[in-house]
Amino acid sequence: MTQAVVSRSQAGSGAFAVLAAISFCHLLNDLAQSLVPAIYPMLKSRFDLSFAQIGLITLVFQGIASALQPLVGLYTDRKPQPYSLTYGMGCTLIGMCTIALARDYLVLLAGAALLGLGASIFHPEASRLARLASGGAHGFAQSLFQVGGSIGSSFGPVLAAFFILPRGQSSLAWFALVALAAMAILLVLGNWYRNAGHAKPKPRTAAAVPYAVLPKSQVQRAIAVLIALVFSKYFYLSSITSYYIFYLMHRFSLAPAMAQIDLFIFLAAAAAGTFIGGPIGDRLGRKAVIWVSILGVLPFTLVLPYVGLTATVVLSVLIGFIISSAFSAIVVYAQELMPGRVGMVSGLFFGVAFGMAGGGAAALGQLADLTSIEFVYRVCAFLPAIGLLTALLPNIEGQPRSRPAS
Repeated sequence: MTQAVVSRSQAGSGAFAVLAAISFCHLLNDLAQSLVPAIYPMLKSRFDLSFAQIGLITLVFQGIASALQPLVGLYTDRKPQPYSLTYGMGCTLIGMCTIALARDYLVLLAGAALLGLGASIFHPEASRLARLASGGAHGFAQSLFQVGGSIGSSFGPVLAAFFILPRGQSSLAWFALVALAAMAILLVLGNWYRNAGHAKPKPRTAAAVPYAVLPKSQVQRAIAVLIALVFSKYFYLSSITSYYIFYLMHRFSLAPAMAQIDLFIFLAAAAAGTFIGGPIGDRLGRKAVIWVSILGVLPFTLVLPYVGLTATVVLSVLIGFIISSAFSAIVVYAQELMPGRVGMVSGLFFGVAFGMAGGGAAALGQLADLTSIEFVYRVCAFLPAIGLLTALLPNIEGQPRSRPAS
C-alpha cells in the first residue's frame, strides 16, 4: 500500500482528532475574517465609501496575507513554531476589535492589515499540521482542513445579516470571542505539535528527496501554471465574495439581508466543493480534478450575467461547488512537486490565493466605479478559460516516488 492511500485509522485516533481540531480552528478563523466583507454594505453607507475604497480594504487584508504567507512558510520549514498559530489568531482578534471600533477609514484599513497579518501566520503552519496528522491521505487531510475554512466563511454573511446589521458596526466586537476560543484550542494543538517531535527542524538532506524525478525547469513551469490557475479561480471568486451582494441588490432590487442569504448559499456550495476535491484527487488523480474544477465552470460563468434571479442563484451554486474543488488538489499537487517544503508551498499558494482575491477586489471595484457592477460579471465570466493551461501540467501520479520527510 502506498503512502497516499494509508487509512486514517493507521495514523491513530489521536492524529485524526488533531486533524479535526485544526479544521475546526480554520472554521473559526475564516468565520471571524469573513464577517468584514459581509458588512461591506454597512461600512459603505456609514463611511460613504466608493467601490474602489471597498476594494482597497480587501486589498490591504489580502495583500498583506499574500506577501507574508510564503515568507512565514519558508521560515517555519526551517524553524517550526508550534505556538505561532495562537499568535496569528491573536492578531485576528485585535483586527476585528479595531474594525468594530473604527471611526474613520484609516482605522478600518489598520484593522484589515491586522486581519491579513493573522491570516499570514495561521495558514502555512495550520496546513502543515493538517498534513502531519493526515496518515498519508494528504488530499483528504487538505480538503478537511480547507472545508473548515469554507464552512466558516459561508456563515459570515448569515451572522452579519441577522446579528451585526441590526445592531451596528460595534457588535462585530462580540465575535472576538470566536477568535479567543480558537486561541485556546490552538494552544493545545501547539503542545501536541511540540510533544510529538514535529517542532524539530528537519535535515535538509531528507527534505530534498523528490516525490517524482522531474527537471527543475519542468517543476518551475508547473508551479507557474498552478499559480495562473489559482489566479483564475480567486480573481473570479473575489467578484462574488466582495460584490455579489451589491450585484443582487442593484440588478434584482433585493434587500441587503436577502442578498446576504444568497451569498451564504453560494459559499455553502463552495464549502461542499472544497471537501470533495481532495479525496477525489487521492483516488482519481489531482490533475483530473484541476481540469474539471477550473474549466468546468466556464459555461456557467458565461451565462450567469444574463439570467434572472432564480437562475442566478442556481448557477452560483454550481459555480461555487465546482470551482472550489480545485484548491486542495492544487496545493497537494504542488507539495508533491516540491517535497520537504510543505510550509513554503502552502504559504505560497495560500498567499497567491489571498493576493489574487485582494487584487481582484481592488481592480474590480475600480472597474465597477468606471462602468457598472453588471459589467464586472460579464468580464469575469471568461476567467475560467485559463483552465486550458492545465494541459501543460506533468502527470506526476504514478511516477517513481520516495518517502519524503514531511
